[in-house]
Amino acid sequence: MWKLSPSWGDRWLRVGRLGGLLSLGLLLAATSACAGAPTAHGPTPEPSSTASLTGISRGRPAPVAPASTRQESAPQPSLPIRAAFYYPWYPRGWLQDGTFPYTNYHPSAGYYDSADPAVIRQHIAAMLYGNIQVGIASWWGPDDYTDTVFPRLLHAAGGTGFRWAIYYELEGISNPAPDRIRSDLTYIRDHYGSDPNYLRINGRFVVFVYGDGQDDCGMADRWSQGNTVGAYVDLKVFPGYRSCDAQPDGWHQYAPAVATDYEAGYSYTISPGFWKAGEQPRLDRDPGRWRRAVRAMVASGAPWQLVTTFNEWGEGTAVEPAREWSSASGYGTYLDALHSIR
Repeated sequence: MWKLSPSWGDRWLRVGRLGGLLSLGLLLAATSACAGAPTAHGPTPEPSSTASLTGISRGRPAPVAPASTRQESAPQPSLPIRAAFYYPWYPRGWLQDGTFPYTNYHPSAGYYDSADPAVIRQHIAAMLYGNIQVGIASWWGPDDYTDTVFPRLLHAAGGTGFRWAIYYELEGISNPAPDRIRSDLTYIRDHYGSDPNYLRINGRFVVFVYGDGQDDCGMADRWSQGNTVGAYVDLKVFPGYRSCDAQPDGWHQYAPAVATDYEAGYSYTISPGFWKAGEQPRLDRDPGRWRRAVRAMVASGAPWQLVTTFNEWGEGTAVEPAREWSSASGYGTYLDALHSIR
């Protein structure tokens, strides 16, 4: 059954409010306050500052090896696939609404920088431990910050067997015309789609697409018209999606305030909890319920078995290791369950 996801406005404000970044002075103070975290980084300076605390300048990261020279990974995975939604928007995401850090939890990796290759490798290792084969990375279009990090994600996956796909977020705040969809899909194809570490199904590069509460079959129509480049497109569900004339390759739900969601024939999605910074929990964490959800997901045999999320810390839906759910393995209670149940 279709369920409403958390409001898109919440998510857009978190990543889009660049004007609220810390000044360099506040940055230094905040970084000092969180000193001692294993790989902590404070939020980036304001755009007017030339300082860099991480050795990574603002804008597009330093060039990485072209796809043709990168280490070839194992063969592409086949369905069913276990994947997790992933957010490469830190350190910007640690400061929101004047709050630092913008989370109720304490990530074991500290308040890190998503562009740090060591952090990315650590994340890939953690997901592989949890039998997660694919990261579905939030992406806001060409030349957005998330686009500058994405090549680093691909590069870090070389030789691991892990794959990445893009989560197209712009559909959640607008209704892009078919021409815009075609342009963005062409960009993804030309820049990432042939990379050995990008996910492909039957040779077609995979793109997941977010949505909003007002979507209807017109959304599916626009994506059918815009996808002239052969992408494998998986759309977020809306009421009546099964009756649309235009059908994508797959459907998924993104509603992590709900513990489980099953879209028969398409996807099974699970969430460990939802506790957005500054709010009361919408879904309390319960490791026993989580283990039952993982078992149900596996038993469903759904083509896409999805985890919401690996590291959305602002909404408190992460399964990434944290002080609050530490375990002897070092990966934490939630990844331990994913590791043992497959």
